[in-house]
Amino acid sequence: MAKLRKTIMVRLLAIMLVVLSAGNVFAADNEQEQREQFKEGARLWPVYCAQCHNARPGSEFSPEQWDSILMHMRTLPNLPAKDARAILTYLKLSH
Repeated sequence: MAKLRKTIMVRLLAIMLVVLSAGNVFAADNEQEQREQFKEGARLWPVYCAQCHNARPGSEFSPEQWDSILMHMRTLPNLPAKDARAILTYLKLSH
């Protein structure tokens, strides 16, 4: 039981570090960079997400909810941080 708790705590800490290191999705230096992230997220969404999830409008969840959702989903497909940021930008800006 203690080993399970330790494993859970390590995973939670890793997720928190990923989220903190990812920064704010809207911290893009300019609109061009944000557009590029959006395009990359649109390209990556089918690769990482569509295998298990149906397409949903980005407006289905708030930006804060997308942060939480992606934080939880990031560990399952071994999603790299750069790709996670692009997908998060895509989901947050898709309406």
